[in-house]
Formats: sequence, C-alpha cells, structure tokens
Amino acid sequence: MPLTQSTFTRTDTAIPLIVVPEDTCADWLASLDAPAQAWAETTGFAGKIGQALVIPDMDGAVQLAAVGYGSATDRGRGRFHVAAALPKLPAGTYDLRGDLSASALEAEALGWLLASYRFDRYCAQSPARALLIAPEGVDSTRIEAIAAGEALTRDLINTPASDMGPPDLEAAAKQLAEDFGADMTVTVGDDLLTDNFPMIHAVGRAADRAPRLIDMTWGTAGPKLTLVGKGVCFDTGGLNLKPGASMGLMKKDMGGAAAVLGLARMIMALELPLQLRVLIPAVENSVAGNAFRPQDILTSRKGLTVEINNTDAEGRLVLADALALADEGKPDLIVSMATLTGAARVAVGPDLAPYYVDDLSLVTALEQAAEAVSDPVWRMPFHAPYEAMIEPGIADLDNAPKGGFAGSITAALFLRRFVTDTPRYMHFDIYGWQPSEAPARPKGGLGQGTRALLAALPAVLKL
Repeated sequence: MPLTQSTFTRTDTAIPLIVVPEDTCADWLASLDAPAQAWAETTGFAGKIGQALVIPDMDGAVQLAAVGYGSATDRGRGRFHVAAALPKLPAGTYDLRGDLSASALEAEALGWLLASYRFDRYCAQSPARALLIAPEGVDSTRIEAIAAGEALTRDLINTPASDMGPPDLEAAAKQLAEDFGADMTVTVGDDLLTDNFPMIHAVGRAADRAPRLIDMTWGTAGPKLTLVGKGVCFDTGGLNLKPGASMGLMKKDMGGAAAVLGLARMIMALELPLQLRVLIPAVENSVAGNAFRPQDILTSRKGLTVEINNTDAEGRLVLADALALADEGKPDLIVSMATLTGAARVAVGPDLAPYYVDDLSLVTALEQAAEAVSDPVWRMPFHAPYEAMIEPGIADLDNAPKGGFAGSITAALFLRRFVTDTPRYMHFDIYGWQPSEAPARPKGGLGQGTRALLAALPAVLKL
C-alpha cells in the first residue's frame, strides 16, 4: 500500500512563512510596508491560532505568508498550531520561520507532515498541497520516519474491510517486513488449532477469509520488545450481533494492529538498537453456522478456560492467545494495543490514549515522552479488587462480566492473566479514530500512543 505525502520537499526556492504570536503581532505588522499592512488589516489577521495571512506581490503571486501562533494560554489548550492554519494556505512550497524553540519547531514541522496526510486511495484526483522545506536544525529524517509510520497506521484503518480483511492485513505486514528486511511467518486457518491458537481460530472461523496469526521479527541485538496488536478487520459482534449504528465504524477494529505496524515502521526506519517482534491476530468476527456461541467455553493457548458471555467481546480472546505466545519469549517489554472497549471512550473520550501498567518507571518515562511529543495518554488502573469480576466460576475467566461497570479495567485485567513470565507489560485501549477535523488530525483513522512510546523507548529499554 503506497504511503501518502509524509516527507519534506527539497528545493532552494520557497515562500517565507512567518509564525506570528498574538502578543507580538502588532509589532510584526508594523514592520511590513504600507500596502502589506493595509492588506493584513483588511483580512483581520491578528496572530490568532488558525489564522493565515497571504501577501501577494504586484503580479499576484504569493511573496510572503504568515500563520497565527496565538497566546501561551491558547497554545496550552491544543497542539500543532501551525497546522491549524494549513488549510487556509494556497498550494506552494513554504519555508517556516519564526522565534520558536527547537522542540516547538520540531513539533510544528511534524504537525505539518501529519496535516498533509490524505487518504486518496479511492479518489480519482487529489488536490494540490502546501509543501514545507525541512526547517533548519530539526532532525528531518526522524520526523519523516514518524510521519510515515503514522501515515501507514491511518491508511490501514481508513481502508474499508472489503479491501482490508485478514489476508490484506497480512499483505501490508509482509510489505513492511520486505521494506526493512524483517522476517515474517503466518499461521492460517486450521493450522491455528494445530499450533495451539484455539481462541484466534474460534473467533475467526465463521468468516470466509480465514483467521491468522502474523508474527514478524526484526533486529538481532539489544533488548527485546514485543508489540501485540488487535487485528479484528471487521466486527459484526458475532451471534451477539451489533446494532447497525454500532457496526458503522467497525472497519477500525483492527486499529491496534495498524498502530503497532506504524510504530514498528518508525522503529525500523530509525534503526533503533533492539530486537522487535510484532504479533497480530487477524480475524473477522462474523455470523455463520459455525460461529462461536454465547455460553461456549474456550480453552486458550495458556491453558486458561474462558466462558463466552458475549461474542462481541472477541478482541480480548484473540489477543489472549497472542499475548501467551509473546510471554513465552520472555521479552524485556510487551505492549498490547487494541480498540478494545467502548468503556474507555466513555472514561476519557476519543483524544486520550488510556493505558495500563504496573511499573512506575514506565509511567514516568511514557508520560514525560507523551508531553514532549504532543501524543496525550492517560494512565488507568489494574485494579486488583475487580479481578473477581472476571472469574465466572464455571470457567477460569469470563470474557464479558455482567453489570456494565469498569469495562475497560476488567478487559485489561483479563489480558494481564496471559502475561505471567514477562515482568513488564503495558496495555493500550485506544480509539484509533479522529471523529472530527482537528489540527494535523484529519477525520478518520488515527495512531494514538505510538509517538509517545517511540519517544519513551530509549529510557524504558535503556537504548
């Protein structure tokens, strides 16, 4: 799958683009010549976030442009402030200038690339874009690698299930492996039973496109990191069929898989000195005569039995078998990412990435990184008193505890039962979707927590 625009342009000629804070806007406007001042006054440019000013020359071509940077208070309420004005700039090549700190300049440059993303696979034409020269002093290679990883995540989520079933997700992972010299094996269909992945098989067996486990490895030295991503390519809810309104966005239920593949791309492109493993259980939760049923009891790879009280709580089932395999390798860190529960959205909304971890050193590293790279996360508790809620009595575990309380927490506790030999485990219950347009985040598929994780890895794994 080709990536959309996620790189800086290379040219010697560009339109100066000035970043103008609100509190210094009057002084900056006073430095312009009289016609430019008059034009700025006509347009109402005042340096507010989201404002853009384009000053033409005598021939009508753009000679200078500016974007508002707002006040410190306004900047604290959002992120990617230059990108907020990008839709108002005409197509062209721009050279970003302004009195920005190194970290702010890097953030705004990344925001520009993220804002330039378009999902145009099904469009006959794509509009011309405003391009950016890599600002002096930023690590353009790193920023481009991050933007490309995010573009991959968005592309995978945005693709409809008709073109992004388990075989297509496998093909995307295979292409990524080939691009970076990684190794990959895939276990498909009834071979899942032979190789002891019974819950992945049970969830996916009713679909025409066979379930599978994707296993990609890269790197031969350094600490071991295993990423596990939920790859439910479409979720009908199974025999506990979702209502139509709830099924409308279920092409994004493989958002965890898309996120870990995007993060893997960043890690490999930046050649981080670690040993990476990516595990993706790729299935469709469909309705057929052989679909798994409410009240079935499944035996997992770990040997734990699971009572099925809702076939729409299938993501934790496929993740459980993959996590058991990850745990057998005893890596230094396991991270799972999944669009797992609606309860997480009720708790923190679509903009925050909730995560669970017991190791406080990981909390510190992740939250410092998240703040630095404008990728917000929020810690949720592995609350031990709720363990009894996932123990039905007739089996070891319940996949859907009754009562409706603490749905994200009980799902996380369920997953933790399958990581027993690896001391450090972190789980993200992400949304993977931007419900409305925002700076650097067009409506549609979205990576969450991946940039924060990437920034935290050096401290977490002592790279």
